[in-house]
Amino acid sequence: MKRLLTTMAMTSLALMASAQNFDNLPDPIEDVNKVVDNTPDSIAKALMSRPKPGSSRKGANPVLFLIGNSTMRNGTRGDGSNGQWGWGYYENKYFDENQITVENQALGGMSTRTFYTDLWPAVRDALKPGDWVVVSIGHNDNGEFFDQKRARAVIPGVDPDTMYVSFNQRTQRQDTVYSYGTYLRRYIHDIRQKGANPILMSLTPRDAYDAKGKTIRKPQTEWAAYVAAIEGVPFVDLNERSGQKLDSYSPWKKHYHFYGDKIHTSKFGAEMNARSAAEGLWESQNPQLKPLQAMMRNVVGEKWMVNGERKKPTVFFTGDSTVKNADNSDDGMWGWASQAATVFDESKIVLVNAGRAGRSTRTFIKEGLWEKVYNSLQPGDFVTIEFGHNDICPIDDKKARGVIASGRDTMHVYKLENGIYELVYSFGWYLKKMIDDVREKGATPILVSLTPRNEWPGGKVERRDGSYGKWYREVVEETGVEFVDLHHISADFLDKKFAVKSLPKDKEKARAKIEQLKAKAGKYFKKDHTHASKLGAQMNAQSFAKGLRENKSELAKYLK
Repeated sequence: MKRLLTTMAMTSLALMASAQNFDNLPDPIEDVNKVVDNTPDSIAKALMSRPKPGSSRKGANPVLFLIGNSTMRNGTRGDGSNGQWGWGYYENKYFDENQITVENQALGGMSTRTFYTDLWPAVRDALKPGDWVVVSIGHNDNGEFFDQKRARAVIPGVDPDTMYVSFNQRTQRQDTVYSYGTYLRRYIHDIRQKGANPILMSLTPRDAYDAKGKTIRKPQTEWAAYVAAIEGVPFVDLNERSGQKLDSYSPWKKHYHFYGDKIHTSKFGAEMNARSAAEGLWESQNPQLKPLQAMMRNVVGEKWMVNGERKKPTVFFTGDSTVKNADNSDDGMWGWASQAATVFDESKIVLVNAGRAGRSTRTFIKEGLWEKVYNSLQPGDFVTIEFGHNDICPIDDKKARGVIASGRDTMHVYKLENGIYELVYSFGWYLKKMIDDVREKGATPILVSLTPRNEWPGGKVERRDGSYGKWYREVVEETGVEFVDLHHISADFLDKKFAVKSLPKDKEKARAKIEQLKAKAGKYFKKDHTHASKLGAQMNAQSFAKGLRENKSELAKYLK
């Protein structure tokens, strides 16, 4: 049955959407919902960035094609240059590339309708028997049907008989618009006709919440679930899975999973959605997905193997080489957490040294080291957070570990030496993320200031209060986190043993005196001015214990 509906009537049926920012290209297009997205008008440039359909195929191996919009592949190039990432960029980490390759064929600004007419033919032609296709699209399905700028709207719902016929001003030809459900059926039909396997997924959630503070679920979820059930296609409710995660986060954490607007995700949000999609596939009981599940990997998050029964609490020590170093030679470099057993009663608490040499707050999170701790946490656990020595380094060099030198929330997109863009945050922001994550799990975070260095300006050991000290205290003020000022406790110890009241006025004699101080204090350091000897590590562990006692900390109950 053909229904000729007026533009006004269809506008009243259109899906609601809030203002969005997409690609930063000349002459942006704004639609009826104040959405700015001109990717379709740069289609040639976009096609050069998207992989040629099927080009990732290895021999006779299958390909997993991802069909979506900017929430799956953000921007024309999809390289994060605007601080936004789509989840399709990260989905390949959950599949064995020696068995199957993942191709992100999504493009910003596409609707179920425009992707099907403009981009789908090339993907469809590349399909081979045994391939897989995930269809998760619909954020852009509202607006005008035949406007000159986009002409991408579809009819809401799943009615297979619904259509609207008129002249498409964008394509300059007669066109027919179908319902959301009808387009999904067309994708399914085409995929099956090529001997491939269709999978429907609901949309990613937005940064929008109902009166109870819960993430608003999208209406396309019900439509996609209905079509999947009728057509006998596997369905993954990505909207619900990611929505549940967002609902478990603090308001601050919810918001940083998005960037620039309320629909497009930061790297954190994109990675969360990618994991939700993988978990949905992995945990599905649909027998059709068994061949795909056999090619998946890394879906279950990595955890620390904690020795002993979990009836005892665990304290996880996080940080850089001053927390965990080689820790294996009496004449080598040691991190202070390696000596935690000298101050803690291990019959009462489990000690896990999760530090990693060379890391900053940024790289500890980016490399998944923090996620491993996060996945391991249980209520009643403790986490010490001590970073700083590697944080104020170049932001965009090969190591890419520098952060913005501030204790307050700030961020900026940087282009790294490898050509990849990254949204980098401040030192304080990364610390607050860790603190927030620990509290989310019902565990207790303890912020620890960085260990002092073997530097003696003015005849006293260096105090870095103008930078790290200031930033730590700003974080403490904002979060109320427990703070152990190991930096000053250890520095006070060193000053008491070695400091002089004043240096000689003669510059050469003053320089010589400083070198004498370094040599005397050298037994607490090894090889350079930063890293501790075993004796120095034990001294810093004692300083940490002293700080806990002074704080009357809950963790102090487990000291010897």
